Amino acid sequence: MTVSNVEKEKNPLPWIIGAMIGGILLLGGATYGILNRPNATSRLDENTVSVTQRPLNLEIRASGVVQPVQSVNISPKNPGILTRLLVEQGSVVEEGQPIAVMQNEELFAQGANAQARLAEAQAGAQETDIRTRADLQVLETRLAQAAATLEESRRRIPLRSEQARSQLREAESRLRLAEIQAQRNQALLEEGVISQDEFDRVANEFLVAQARIQEIVQRIQEIENTAEPEIRRLEANIAEIQASMQERQARGEAEIERLRANIQAAEANLKIAEIQFQDTFITAPFDGIVTQKFASEGAFVTPTTSASATTSATSSSIIALARGLEVIAKIPEIDLRQIEMGQPVQIIADAYPDEVFEGIVQKIAPEAIVEQNVTSFEVTIAIPQQQEKLLSRMNVEVTFLGEQLNSSLTVPTVAIVTEEGETGVMVPDENNEPEFRPVTIGVSVNDQTQILSGLSSGERVFVDLSN
Repeated sequence: MTVSNVEKEKNPLPWIIGAMIGGILLLGGATYGILNRPNATSRLDENTVSVTQRPLNLEIRASGVVQPVQSVNISPKNPGILTRLLVEQGSVVEEGQPIAVMQNEELFAQGANAQARLAEAQAGAQETDIRTRADLQVLETRLAQAAATLEESRRRIPLRSEQARSQLREAESRLRLAEIQAQRNQALLEEGVISQDEFDRVANEFLVAQARIQEIVQRIQEIENTAEPEIRRLEANIAEIQASMQERQARGEAEIERLRANIQAAEANLKIAEIQFQDTFITAPFDGIVTQKFASEGAFVTPTTSASATTSATSSSIIALARGLEVIAKIPEIDLRQIEMGQPVQIIADAYPDEVFEGIVQKIAPEAIVEQNVTSFEVTIAIPQQQEKLLSRMNVEVTFLGEQLNSSLTVPTVAIVTEEGETGVMVPDENNEPEFRPVTIGVSVNDQTQILSGLSSGERVFVDLSN
């Protein structure tokens, strides 16, 4: 309803009172607002901090796990039954120490059989060699005899021939003498000086001399006719003996070569049997400690495809053997530049929160690991062996100790912001309102970040923009 000015003029008191009350309320509200509004200086102190110059110890913290330096699940080379287990979980073993024995009675019998076959093959080869040598010795004796006979014949035949020719020359001389005497006695017979009997005696000597010559000539012909066939026969006999020797030697060498092949095969079978038998004795591949036992005596175990380094064993493994301990920590990509080989590390195990162990950076992985869009690198930390409280698979917190910066300009890490892809901080403007200023940051240690450029000591930066 609208009140006219005429009505106000007829009854002004209520309106005056109302105006006074409204003014009082307006003044009270204004005064309350002024009294309860925080001043700018107070708000700036609450939401900002000063840029300070302080010493900065470069440290990188990360979580890690204690792992063996070398760990394998040991299984037999051939499937079989485990007859003896010589170690227990926690046993300390040396390289080459027996760990377990597989069932090997059948392999032992196979080895003995292979050894017997080898001995048989060696004996057969030795017997064949002796027999061949004996046969060759007999043939060599026959050859020597035949050669001697040939040599004797070659000496004897010319000698007989020469003797016969000498006898021929003597007989011819006697024949000429007998002929001369016969001619003389013929004349004497005709003159009657000698009797017919005397002449017949001289004539008979002449005839005997002629017969003697014929006999010697015939003998010479016989010698000459028989000499060459005898020599050829003897030479043929020698050639036959030599051929027999060559054939016997070749046959013996072939037989011995065959037996040598049998010996080699028997030796190979024996070697295989020995290796298979030796493989039934499982030994430690390196010095270490038995971390797990997966099989008991009487269990059937089979070879694994490869030595496993995982904690979960396959049913074919006998034990897990580990050597040494190291810590594997995952370092964010942004902190990797502060990690270097040989860098000292402090280790705190969850099991011993009040005890600090020592370590040293031994290896930095050459390839990153991406997990849930976070890129990190595995860093291997060597642990001195005397720190025996650390056990495999323990969870630890590690601190990589870097250099100490004696004086660094730092701000709280929460003060670092990014605007349009540029790193900076928010500083108060003329009206104490947040204003972006780009800065160059260095390393971050705990909740402090090093400022390399863009700020000066004593300036203030916003750490809380909510008010």
